[in-house]
Formats: sequence, structure tokens, C-alpha cells
Amino acid sequence: MTNRPRRIASTATLVLAASALTALPSSAAESPSVPAPPGAHEVRFSTFNTALERPEQGALAEELATPDSEQARNVAEIIQHVRPDVLLVNEFDYDETGASPRLFQDNYLSIAQNGAEPIEYPYVYSAPVNTGVASGVDLNGDGEAVTEPGTPEYAEDAFGYGIFPGQYGMVVYSRYPIVTDQVRTFQNFLWADMPGALLPTDPGTGEPYYSEEALEVLRLSSKSHWDIPIDTGRGRPVHLLASHPTPPAFDGPEKRNVARNHDEIRFWADYVTPRAGSYIYDDQGEAGGLAPGSPFVIAGDLNADPNDGDGHPEAMTQLLEHRDIVDVRPSSQGGLGAAQRQGGANDEHEGDPRLDSADFADEPGPGNLRVDYVLPSRSLPARGSGVFWPTVDDPLFRLTGDYPFPSSDHRLVWVDVVRP
Repeated sequence: MTNRPRRIASTATLVLAASALTALPSSAAESPSVPAPPGAHEVRFSTFNTALERPEQGALAEELATPDSEQARNVAEIIQHVRPDVLLVNEFDYDETGASPRLFQDNYLSIAQNGAEPIEYPYVYSAPVNTGVASGVDLNGDGEAVTEPGTPEYAEDAFGYGIFPGQYGMVVYSRYPIVTDQVRTFQNFLWADMPGALLPTDPGTGEPYYSEEALEVLRLSSKSHWDIPIDTGRGRPVHLLASHPTPPAFDGPEKRNVARNHDEIRFWADYVTPRAGSYIYDDQGEAGGLAPGSPFVIAGDLNADPNDGDGHPEAMTQLLEHRDIVDVRPSSQGGLGAAQRQGGANDEHEGDPRLDSADFADEPGPGNLRVDYVLPSRSLPARGSGVFWPTVDDPLFRLTGDYPFPSSDHRLVWVDVVRP
């Protein structure tokens, strides 16, 4: 999820929780959660909401400046075990200096964590996001446009919920070159410019929830949408389509976040459908969607489960049932065990818990959900997939655990595809 209080411990609690589990064996060779390497002509794409956002601007960079963050070490070890070739990280505060992504590489990914092999990503992409960027208008309907960062009221009037600019940001790490001069970002695309957008209305009056003034500036992306071409060395680049839509919760009867989540997901469905994305424009003013026939992978914490939770019932079907997208259905036994062990809302779920990728509060709460996705285009045959969610008897259970989590409330999701 994102943007609001959730089941994750303080840094101090994380240190204690991880320390209490270190008596367990840690050998990756004994863990069924560690996947075999991808084949010689395959690329491993992955998404991971790492929950590395922090409550103050600059706090993440300060924490990553030393190798002492227990949470960051656990996150890095998970990445080292799965070894993605291309990794989208959600909930990683944006740093305009680029310090945070570099520090995470140098002080965590490049250092062996509990005997796991270090991993190097020579190519990194990061860019501004809408979270914590002041809109200058009243978006939460309280009659005031708050423009001073640092409070929940400010966060609710920002383009995306955040108490400072860049909170809950994104970063991409890649072992393959990023074709930087062909990257497209859609941070500034206006929600009202989407034909047939699900703009919310006041159910009591039937009037638009947002004022005309708000709709003139309100952006669709709560963070951003990125089209990042990855040169896998076989001629045509693979377009990583990265985003992190707002959670369909924390709103009122108008369900503005449910609607926005649906349309943030719809953006990619239109973008990859010939002619359907003709209305789209990027931050450089270039119009149109993805060139027909281009291979792509849609990735991110999309904050929507196709069967359970509070999202729009058709939010994920826009992608999962798309003719040009393949749902490989990455799974784990750990997700099944967690749902059975935790009970609560999980007992009423319709979806297969082996597909879950996030461990949310069970009572009260939505329970565990499938919200993190790696969805390749039909032109990219998939050869393997999984969710890194160890079972309780797995030596690497110490990296994910139960609440309070030693790493994140989300799990890393990966898919191996054949290079085009």
C-alpha cells in the first residue's frame, strides 16, 4: 500500500525483531525461496515495495550513508538472493541529488549480507514524483489549500499524498543499459485529460467532488508513470512501464482514491493498446502511446487486487485480461501459510493466497492481497516467476517474518522473460 499508517514497525523495533530471529539458520542453499538463475537468454524483471520511505526529507539518505540500517540490510539481502536483472523499487524517497540510490548500492547491495553474494547495478534511473508536491488548491475538501510541507493536511492537498516532495518515490536498478534518451515520464499528465475518466462525484448531490480550479491542475499520477527502455542486447529494447498508483482507500463516500487508482492502472492499458493511447502526452509534450509491437513489462505496486480488498472491481482486469498482456501469476507457499496462520479477513478472500504479495492488517483491515505485479507483453515468453515469501520453516523467513516486519509489508515479485 502507501501513503498512510500501516503495519510496519519503527526502525528500533525492526532491529529488535531481526535480532531475535538471527538464531535461525541463514543458508540460502537450504531455502526453497531462492530461485535458480535465469537462463542464458532470459532477463529477470522484478518489483519490490521496500517500505524505505521516511518521515522527513533527507532522512533516508542520512540513514543509508552508513551500512548500519537493519531494514535496508534485510531488503538488500532479499534482492541479493533473488538477483533481478531489472528491479523497480517503490517507496524509496526521491533524492534530487541522487545520493540515496547510490548509497543503497554502495553500502548495502554491494556488500554481502549474511553471506549472500553482492549484486551490482551499473544503471540507475530516478526522477521526480508527485507525492508531497504542493498542488496549490484544496484537494481534500476541507476548504483550505495547505502549501506548507510537513503535515497530513499538506499531504492531502499535494498532487500525491506525501508530507514532503519526493516521499514514497521510485527508483529503477538495472544490470542492462537504460536507453535514457528514449525515457518517457508522465508526471504532469492531467487526470481530466483522460477521456472518460472516473472523476469522483459527491454521492449526496451528484456534483463533481473536485472544483474546476482543482481539475485544471490535478495530475493523474499519484507518483509518476515511467516508460524506461532497457537494452537487453538483442536489438529491440524492452520497455519497463513503472508506476505506483494511490491505494483505493483513505477517502470518503465519493471514493476519489478508488477512482484514481482505477484510472492510474487504466493509463497503462491504454498506453499499450494501439490508438487507445492517442490522448496521452508525456512531460516533454510528445503525444501517443507505446509504438505497436514494442515489447514491454508493466511493473509496480499497483495497489489493486483482482478479487479482494477495496479497489474498483475492474481496476486490475484492465491489465490481467488485456489481449497483449500475459499474467504469469507469480506465487509462493509463504503467502498461503501466512493467510492460514493469520486468519481474519483472509478467511473471507476469494483470491488464491499463494498469489498474495503484501501482508496487510487482518482484523480490522483488508488482509493479505495481491497488489504487486510484473506483467510481460505477449511477445515476451515467460520462463519462470515467483513471490519471495518464505514459509515459517524456511531459513530465510527471518527476512520477511510476520508483523512487525524486518523488511517490508510487501514481497519482492519476479518474472523471467526471454529476451526479444
